[in-house]
Amino acid sequence: MDRELRPHSSHWGAFETEVADGTVVAIHPYRHDPDPSPLLGNIVDSLRHRARITQPMVRAGWLDRGPGGDVRRGAEPFVPLDWGTAIDLLAGELRRVYARHGGAAVYGGSYGWSSAGRFHHAQSQLHRFLNCLAGYVRGEHTYSNGAQSVIMPHVVGSMREFLDRATAWSVIERHTELFVCFGGIPIKNTMVSPGGASRHPVRDHLRAARRRDAEFVLLSPLRDDLPEFVGAEWLPLVPGSDVPVMLALAHTLVAEGLHDRAFLARCCVGFDRFERYLLGATDGCAKTADWAARLSEVPAATIRALARRMAARRTLINVNYSLQRVEHGEQAPWLAVTLAAMLGQIGLPGGGFGQGYGSLGYIGRAPLRVGPPTLAQGRNGVDAFIPFARLADMLLHPGEPFDFDGRRLAYPDIRLVYWCGGNPFHHHQHLSRLRAALARPETIVVHDAFWTPMARHADVVLPASMTLERNDIGGSPNDACLIAMRQAVAPWGEARSDFAIFAGLAAALGIGERFTEGRDEMAWLRHLYEGWRQRVADDGGSVPPFDEFWAAGFLDVPGVDDDLVLFKQFRDDPERAPLGTPSGRIEIFSATIASFGYDDCPGHPTWLEPAEWLGAPLARRFPLHLVANNPTARLHSQLDVGAFSQSTKVRGREPIRIHPVDAAPRAIESGDVVRVFNDRGSCLAGAVVTDTVRPRVVQLSTGAWYDPLDPADPDAMCVHGNPNVLTFDRGTSKLAQGCSGQHALVEVERWTSTLPPIRAYEPPPTERRHH
Repeated sequence: MDRELRPHSSHWGAFETEVADGTVVAIHPYRHDPDPSPLLGNIVDSLRHRARITQPMVRAGWLDRGPGGDVRRGAEPFVPLDWGTAIDLLAGELRRVYARHGGAAVYGGSYGWSSAGRFHHAQSQLHRFLNCLAGYVRGEHTYSNGAQSVIMPHVVGSMREFLDRATAWSVIERHTELFVCFGGIPIKNTMVSPGGASRHPVRDHLRAARRRDAEFVLLSPLRDDLPEFVGAEWLPLVPGSDVPVMLALAHTLVAEGLHDRAFLARCCVGFDRFERYLLGATDGCAKTADWAARLSEVPAATIRALARRMAARRTLINVNYSLQRVEHGEQAPWLAVTLAAMLGQIGLPGGGFGQGYGSLGYIGRAPLRVGPPTLAQGRNGVDAFIPFARLADMLLHPGEPFDFDGRRLAYPDIRLVYWCGGNPFHHHQHLSRLRAALARPETIVVHDAFWTPMARHADVVLPASMTLERNDIGGSPNDACLIAMRQAVAPWGEARSDFAIFAGLAAALGIGERFTEGRDEMAWLRHLYEGWRQRVADDGGSVPPFDEFWAAGFLDVPGVDDDLVLFKQFRDDPERAPLGTPSGRIEIFSATIASFGYDDCPGHPTWLEPAEWLGAPLARRFPLHLVANNPTARLHSQLDVGAFSQSTKVRGREPIRIHPVDAAPRAIESGDVVRVFNDRGSCLAGAVVTDTVRPRVVQLSTGAWYDPLDPADPDAMCVHGNPNVLTFDRGTSKLAQGCSGQHALVEVERWTSTLPPIRAYEPPPTERRHH
């Protein structure tokens, strides 16, 4: 039996595919990766899984009754189609919608995570196709860091600057003496980067810093949000109380004269306004350590001692994305910058702030001066947009006004939703509300490789190939390796790439040449690579021609900016290297934000009590605080069918961690199936009793495929363990309208009834029709 290794990549790492007799038999991590991701273990079993979509499908009710809103989405059988019929049917529907309503009635809903390849990037392919028609309504920012994306340009002038060009891990491991981690640095998250990663160095950097006697402080309700080997001091604060603790740290710095007034005067604006609030001059409440201790359950003496250590050491303050994915999520990132400014260490090696070191693997990696090739999407002829997390609001309330970043906008009236490369049942909250929203459009189109919950709620479902079933180029702006993602196996069933699907649709609609520009897949890869090669040459670098790259498989990319220190030039000379804020300085008080008049996001960092946390009256009914974080065993909900993801399940359900003091009175033991519930919904999960979570906290990761007990009932219990049936669908504030789905209040009880089967991976029923 002949065996061959073919290079490939994923968002969680580069690898080589071992192929024998047309079948993938093994995945081998990239030979130069010091810490490969275990998520690679999900690939082999997924390629030919029964949950794959094998041919075009149309929902029976949509075929029988025609386009229109329908509460039966997600519960009706599908009718198999041949590709010719499917293309003609969908092309006709696109003609109808664009002719009657225009591009402002089409939502182009790809979230872009389905492939690390830069050509078969689902979002780019979808948007390019829709732009060849008359455009589409777009989503802005992300579910991951929507609040941060809006607040930080007001504070430091740029979002991308402190993510793409964050202080390098190589600098941190040599210079940081005290690493204060709000939300930690979970290694599981650093395994993932948009566009992939050839190497995963974070664990080695942390070990190197610890060997140099760097100290770590973890402020999180989860003890394993930092790896055990760093020996972190764990401060298990009440979830949602990070802002009070930060304010108390700031108060201690002021009260004890430990803040750097010279840096604040030279590099910041508005500290005087914030200081009055901090001392209680504006609201009668001084933000002391004793005040914060009552809210956070972190002892006041511990808070004061930490503030003194931060002032005495080279300190880096990191805020994970999780802190801004909550109610008033704008406040923690803003306050982290404020704290770092008060310490006066912004722009110094190993000091200042970071946001997301434990959220994505590329943060702190050296950026390329010339990023990898990308597919041009064309010009969108529609101006309308929504913040991504306001999807259900848009579908439920067309025409209604909403606030966003100082603007008063209106939700567009969407008639057709076109979704590629994502599963909103993973990203979105309050799934019964999402299902009601998805019942509103006239038509929903989905491309997917699997029968995900979103595919089950579509009207037209087109089978998309997986990355190993096509050719592509993998690369990330912060990874010095370009990867020839060579096709390993033939597409499963009748699956086609998104590009091939859109090329067929474009031809049927008379825009084929405009979409393809006369190129097939390999011609596009050559075109994109050679254009990138010229840009590298213009930057003074040199890379081989396409054919040499394709034969080699892995290419080390020149032109890397090593040992970056965030805002060093600004610190050295604020006049000659100003920030992109109105003042050119760090805006601790933002006159711009204050002018918006938002009661849920004032002009400086502020403690705004959330509606759902352990300090709320609702906690008397739902006394446990749910942390719905990203999973360990997969990227979002991708490849939940895979072996590694399945290995973490408890009796087939997503695991939920609960502290022994909370499990005992509920008669819950590890291995039990439990029901998790609140007023929004309920789900089953598999109990893991452990002291790695603090008391009164339970942790249930997102990403289990939504599996309602009764598919026809939007309020049905999810038997598989998707926490988004429990989380609330409210924007972080009027400023960012970001996702606030990280936290919710719940109750947990042991499940004693007959255990329902898991049907999430079973294809929906089908009906045969004569066309």
